[in-house]
Amino acid sequence: MQLSRYTYSKLNDAEKSALCKRPKIDFASVFSTVQPIIDAVQKDGDKAVHHYNEQFDGVSLDSLVMDVPPIASIKLKPEVKKAFDVAYANIKRFHEAQRPLRLEVETMPGVICAREIRPIERVGLYVPGGTAVLPSSTLMLGVPAQIAGCKDVIVATPPAKDGSVPAEVLYCAALCGVSTIVKAGGAQAIAALAFGTKSVPKVDKILGPGNQYVTAAKLLLQNSDAMISIDMPAGPSEVLVIADSTARPSFVAADLLSQAEHGSDSQVILVAIKGFDLAELDKQLASQLAALPRKEFATNALKKSHIIHVETEAEAIEFSNLYAPEHLIIQTENPDRLVSLVEKAGSVFLGPWTPESLGDYASGTNHTLPTYGYARMYSGVSLLSFVNFITFQKANREGLKKLGPYVEIMAQTEGLQAHKNAVSIRLKEIK
Repeated sequence: MQLSRYTYSKLNDAEKSALCKRPKIDFASVFSTVQPIIDAVQKDGDKAVHHYNEQFDGVSLDSLVMDVPPIASIKLKPEVKKAFDVAYANIKRFHEAQRPLRLEVETMPGVICAREIRPIERVGLYVPGGTAVLPSSTLMLGVPAQIAGCKDVIVATPPAKDGSVPAEVLYCAALCGVSTIVKAGGAQAIAALAFGTKSVPKVDKILGPGNQYVTAAKLLLQNSDAMISIDMPAGPSEVLVIADSTARPSFVAADLLSQAEHGSDSQVILVAIKGFDLAELDKQLASQLAALPRKEFATNALKKSHIIHVETEAEAIEFSNLYAPEHLIIQTENPDRLVSLVEKAGSVFLGPWTPESLGDYASGTNHTLPTYGYARMYSGVSLLSFVNFITFQKANREGLKKLGPYVEIMAQTEGLQAHKNAVSIRLKEIK
């Protein structure tokens, strides 16, 4: 099928802005659907979660929660285990390198300021299920939680129709040291993690991708009396590909479809620099699409997707920064020279041999990324998503003697006499 096509140089600012909009989500409708679910879980706990599991997923469970079994007891083909082991090692290596150092600065003689890192104690990791099993998300969330040293790590994921959790998810959870699995998905799972129930432990932060109902639940709950934070609004998946005359249409088509197959609400964008073979791309899209098991999802996503014709790399990067994609693939003759120009993107893939699938699974970077344009102000999940920073300060007598008079003046200026007195009483003692 042909994607809708636009020539960048002929677009005005309003038209460019319109092309940056994602498939429209009726947020009012989604929030009005999700809020009663949250209210019910807050009120009725496990009973409400069971009810919505049956209503939305057709699953009736004896227990919402299960322990992660010993890794040796989880039955998977050796080659599958090996693939997850390699991904685990790469993700761990990259995220361990993100560990921040303790900071200590003497801001003036006798005044020392420091910053220490502490893990967030209780985290809930949402691993989507439904139309696809996503054990990779267990690794992407579980590995940094493990490195950070979070005390309680709870995974919530939709169970299969028979109430089981896929062995692949259990294996990845065991690799990451996860102790507990909550067998629930959707807004009911997010609410259970946020408030806690008789079975489900309450968490301090919820992380992980999900559909529009999961995203809505996260947004509503972070502004509620549940007292939780979230990683970011992470909704339907998307990719923007920049391709020039050196890019292989078969590669580009495969990259576009790899995101389109996520779901009908996904979006893919091709920014085609002059010389790229669009006729061959159309052939490749048609042939590759026809062979996909998830053809229906991909077809619906392509109906909401576009091709933007540009003359130069500069125009391509300009539009990419306007769009702020979750995934940005740069298939140009020299992609490295464009790196410094990328200002807004979740994760970037450079050159013909770096499909987005590498980052989705096993290169080491995290695939939990801001979508829907939120890459303008959010970063993807990293080790820092699982820690807090606490600042410390210590002044000796000489430090207070030097700094105290300035603090007295500032407190006096703001009319906060008790603040001033806390300094003045000590300065008198020093004198």
